[in-house]
Amino acid sequence: MYQQPKSRGGLSIPQFDSQIWILAGGRLLSELGTGFTLFYAPIFFVTKVGLSATSVGIALGTASISGIAGRVCGGLWTDSPIWGRRKTLLLSAVFSAIGSTVLTATFDFVTLVIGNIIGGFGAGLYWPATEAVVADLTTPQNRREAYAITRLADNLGLGMGIILAGWLVSAGGNFRWLFAIDATSFVIFFAVIWNAIRETSQLSLGEKKHHLGWSGWRILLQDHILWVYVLVNIMFTTYISQLHSTLPIYLQRVVVSDGGRLNEGIIAGLFAVHLLMAIVVQLPVAKMLRNLSHPQTLSVSAIIWSGGFAAVWWSGWAKSGIWISGIALAIFAIALVSYTPSAAAFVSEIAPVERRGIYLSVNSLCWAVGYFIGPSLGGWAMDQTSNVISIYWLGLAATTPIAIAILTYLQRIRNMPIQKPHI
Repeated sequence: MYQQPKSRGGLSIPQFDSQIWILAGGRLLSELGTGFTLFYAPIFFVTKVGLSATSVGIALGTASISGIAGRVCGGLWTDSPIWGRRKTLLLSAVFSAIGSTVLTATFDFVTLVIGNIIGGFGAGLYWPATEAVVADLTTPQNRREAYAITRLADNLGLGMGIILAGWLVSAGGNFRWLFAIDATSFVIFFAVIWNAIRETSQLSLGEKKHHLGWSGWRILLQDHILWVYVLVNIMFTTYISQLHSTLPIYLQRVVVSDGGRLNEGIIAGLFAVHLLMAIVVQLPVAKMLRNLSHPQTLSVSAIIWSGGFAAVWWSGWAKSGIWISGIALAIFAIALVSYTPSAAAFVSEIAPVERRGIYLSVNSLCWAVGYFIGPSLGGWAMDQTSNVISIYWLGLAATTPIAIAILTYLQRIRNMPIQKPHI
């Protein structure tokens, strides 16, 4: 499963199960397809299809609703002796490919909603299953690095997809090709899982016979450690949502450079640098923090998030805010890569093996909640006076001590003797 890292000229290369690397390659291909549509879908459906911005926003939002259902089902099916990790991943790829295919042929609001509902459900199925595979194939000692590698593959694929999509669109390519490429990437991902990934569930025959099904959720509700973690994890995912919802609006409306507002091209460039930074520092940050416990690592991440929010506030007051904005996005890149591996690894470790899927689905549901709270709160703030908009970022920074306090408590109760919930 895991061997000691081999050193070549001072560089330590983790030696994971080959399926970790295969899964990372599949995730890179899948995210490459996602990158083709991530930023261009709203533009296409408003400017080319002719739908209103409001209707497009509502339609895109339906993916989050079906994604919640997908996460719940994905957790159950991942743990199921009938389905398991592999079949759930295959089903996820099928739904995602169908959803993208529907979007390729979308000409009205109804088909846009249908495509997003199908694709959102597929995405919901994906996360508990893929995170469980990584947990199954690793040990607590190397799990954080394994999650860092798969997240690195995600970011690489996403970045490549965004760049290639921009080139295709600027070259006069048809926007519908982007969705066709996205659908194709899921077909390739299906083929990778079908041919190269085996079922990784480590349940014994006796554990499979006593699969709890929906009652596993009832037992999960009794896990005090998990729900303390959920509280702080929703805070983190709310922070992350600010990068994709509130911050672009703030950069466009408030930040100035040489006396003028930042245009879309400059903002896109700043986020490209942010993504590149995340790719470059992902593995070094994971290596630097590997001797800390997961709550301690997340506390470090909270401190870094605070610095990023303070830098955003400063960028609104600076005469040439573009440079401060770049610093803020670089800080956010470090905050993000210090958070994601430890968050998934922590949940994997507190989860009983027979309920690992539903525990990881709860972790994924935190993202759905955070991405509901964050854009709503940030959107409200951006419609207020300039003073409120400025104070908003300092307010976010002021919440990080609360997150650290919760994580300190989580560290303490994690070290207490474990009392198993009654079945």
